[in-house]
Amino acid sequence: MIRTFAAALTGLATLALATAAAAQDAEKGESVFRACRACHQVGEGAKNAVGPTLNGIVGRKAGSVEGFNYSEANKEAGAGGLVWTEEKLFEYLEKPAAFMPRTKMAYAGLKDAGDRKDIIAYLKSLAAK
Repeated sequence: MIRTFAAALTGLATLALATAAAAQDAEKGESVFRACRACHQVGEGAKNAVGPTLNGIVGRKAGSVEGFNYSEANKEAGAGGLVWTEEKLFEYLEKPAAFMPRTKMAYAGLKDAGDRKDIIAYLKSLAAK
């Protein structure tokens, strides 16, 4: 009985890890991110544009890219301790204006949770480059 329980528990843990890995697809996120390129640059040689460069955003304090003119709301959020964790980015990308009222980001939001997870996976992959 104990061995059966342990085997079942191991199976569930393996399934959970596989599901988590499948839940974020950086390659798909790169494709979804194409719409973001109108305002944001990423990758080698990225510069601030209409929006700040997003290299290294996961784990970065809000409103902290050197040389970008952020909204007061974004600067205040950073000063108040907001760090762009995966969870916070997930919430923000759904509806930026609801997450951060008075933000300059005009994007209406990304409703599909899977697409938001994939974009975050893509942005995480840029930090390693």
